[in-house]
Amino acid sequence: MYEFELIKQYFSKISKNNKAALNLNDDVFFDKRKGIVISVDTYNEGYHFIDFKRPDLVIKKIIRSSISDLVCKGVKPKFYFISGSGNKSTFSKRNLSSISKSLFHEQKKYGIFLCGGDTTFSNKLSFSITSVGYSKKIVYRNQCKLNDDIYVTGNLGDSYLGLQILKKKIKFSNKINNYFINKYYQPTIQISLVEKIVNFANTSIDVSDGLISDLEKMMNNQNYSYEIDEDKIPISKNLSKIITTRKFKKYKFISNGDDYQILFTARPNKSRIIEDTSKNIGVKITKIGKIISGNRKSSLTDQKGKQILIKNKGYIHQF
Repeated sequence: MYEFELIKQYFSKISKNNKAALNLNDDVFFDKRKGIVISVDTYNEGYHFIDFKRPDLVIKKIIRSSISDLVCKGVKPKFYFISGSGNKSTFSKRNLSSISKSLFHEQKKYGIFLCGGDTTFSNKLSFSITSVGYSKKIVYRNQCKLNDDIYVTGNLGDSYLGLQILKKKIKFSNKINNYFINKYYQPTIQISLVEKIVNFANTSIDVSDGLISDLEKMMNNQNYSYEIDEDKIPISKNLSKIITTRKFKKYKFISNGDDYQILFTARPNKSRIIEDTSKNIGVKITKIGKIISGNRKSSLTDQKGKQILIKNKGYIHQF
C-alpha cells in the first residue's frame, strides 16, 4: 500500500473536522487563527540515511530536511523537538557529543531552538523531528492555476550522486567525492526565501522524494498536467561536467530526491518579482516548465522537444 492510499483509507476520515490538518495532504499542520505551523518527520537508518558512521552529519541532514517542510511553505522555523531510538552503540558518549555539537551548529545557522523530545532503547536506529513555526499565511499545495510557470530553487541531483558515492557505486577524485557527499549530508535550505515566497507563489512543496514525484504530489487534487523542459532543470557545474565526461543521461539525476529545494508555481506576471528576489537575496530560482490543461498528458521533454520517459519519478513510500 502506498502512503497516500494508507492515509486516505485509515486516517483522512478521523481528521476531516480539523481544518488545520489540511486534509492530511500538505507538508504541515496549519492553524490559521492561532498562526501556528507544525511538521513531523521520521528518519530510519538504512532508508533515510545510509548509516551512522558520521552522526554529526546525519543530524545536520535530518534537521535541515525537517525544517525544509516549513521553509517551502514560507514559514520561518522557530522551535524543534527531537526523539531518538537507539542502543549503547549508536548512543555512545562520543556519538551523543557529536549529535549535541551538530544540533548547536544548526540552531545557530537557522535560528531555531530545541524544546524537548524523547529517547527510547532500540536496536533499530531512528529519529523523529517536530518543527514549529508561526505565521498567519502559508503557501498551500494544490493551488496552482492553469498556465502557471513552474520554478525550482538551487540545483538538483548533487545529493543523489553523493549517495551513490557513499554506496560505492561510483567514484571520482577525493575533492569531487567530498563535494557530492557534502551535498547529501548538508543540503542547502533556502531559508532566506521564507518571507518572500508568499508574495508570488501559488503553490509549493519541497523536493524531498524527487522532482517529478513531488510535482505530482503538489497538484494531486487538481485536474492539471505539466510540461517540464529537461534542459532548464538546474544542476551544478560539477554535476554537469560529470554528465558530459561520463556520457550520463541528465534525466537520471534530477528526480531522485534528497534535494530539499523549493518547487513552486506562479503566474507569468510574477516573473519580474521572482527574478528581482533571486538577485536581491542571492538564491538561484529557475523556471523549468508550465502548468497545462488536465486534458493533455504531462511531459518531460529534451532539447529537441522529444518526450523523455522516466521510469523512476522519485522515492515511493510503500508499505
